Amino acid sequence: MTDAHAARSRLDPGIDRDIYPMPSFTTFPVADLDRSRAWYEALGFITLAVVPAPDGAPLVVHLRRMRYQDILLVPGTPTPGFRVSFAAGEVDLTAVAETARRRVHAAERAGTISGPERTPWYALELTAIDPDGYAIVLTAPLLDDSARDDDWSRRVTGSVL
Repeated sequence: MTDAHAARSRLDPGIDRDIYPMPSFTTFPVADLDRSRAWYEALGFITLAVVPAPDGAPLVVHLRRMRYQDILLVPGTPTPGFRVSFAAGEVDLTAVAETARRRVHAAERAGTISGPERTPWYALELTAIDPDGYAIVLTAPLLDDSARDDDWSRRVTGSVL
């Protein structure tokens, strides 16, 4: 581990900075790499790497929130409307939403943060729509007694083929 890598790991101790084969990832063509990078950093992602093109300009910005939660930003024409969901992990989604709203507002960034909202499938979801129109959903199961619905649970379990 390099000194720079160790220093960054101390700053973001919960984010895995290992390089590994990613089983899946999302690639978003964006209008402005710097603007989009700042947006995702406000949402809690870190910049794992900025890959340069042969001319030295940024070609790919590799973002990560948790292990296997990677987004690659590339220069291009945005295709708004795409939606990707990530497990929120063991975080307070209300606190994540408040922090993201504060950071986005302070940086005068476009886009929206909504929720967290309770879903009919007993989860909490926080939806963030970036300046290019991509939606990131952080989702967490409701684990308290208010989420308990034994009849619904039996129907879901019975629907598994």
